[in-house]
Amino acid sequence: MRLLLVEDDDHVAAALSAVLTRHGFHITHARSGEEALRSLVPDSECFGVVLLDLGLPDQDGYEVCGKIRKLTATPVIMVTARSDVRSRIHGLNLGADDYVVKPYDTGELLARIHAVSRRTVQEDPATGAESTALLLGPVRIELPTRQVSVGGAAVQLTRKEFDLLALLAQRPGVVFRREQIISEVWRTSWEGTGRTLEVHVASLRSKLRLPALIETVRGVGYRLVAPAG
Repeated sequence: MRLLLVEDDDHVAAALSAVLTRHGFHITHARSGEEALRSLVPDSECFGVVLLDLGLPDQDGYEVCGKIRKLTATPVIMVTARSDVRSRIHGLNLGADDYVVKPYDTGELLARIHAVSRRTVQEDPATGAESTALLLGPVRIELPTRQVSVGGAAVQLTRKEFDLLALLAQRPGVVFRREQIISEVWRTSWEGTGRTLEVHVASLRSKLRLPALIETVRGVGYRLVAPAG
């Protein structure tokens, strides 16, 4: 797996790169936010995971995470000394898939990398190449091509339906607040758009023919329950 390590301390990066390389990762090291973003532009090298330090010399790591989310759905793990709950919540709300506090156990970091990558990376058996996809039982979500299939049969979704499904599918079992979904999918505030969200959820359930796939958490929001099979 190709991994983008965003870390301005060369000594820390060298030590971590050595460990990750021994475990089969191919490392690209970026020393700044700008360098990281250049590595992730369309048509550049495809990464399975981004390890993002927050204390970067040119930009705050939170800002970089937000920009990464606009470029790619590649999983982002924040690695930082900021251990307070508010910082963790802020990072996850910006789109990070996980948050690891320094100092950390290397074994735990490796486990977290594999955990987030399992949801997005599958090897094409014909070519041996990695492709970015979310696999949830019979549901396959191709992020780069924005294609969805259930049991191998293609399902036609609107742009917002796909964005909603992809958002929920990136963290199965996690409850997304209605306000958060509206903010991330529609890029607007909750006021006046609640009915729009309900309509899109109903449409997804109907088109996918899996009514239990998206669970309503009363008074809070929605979560995706991965089906078997």
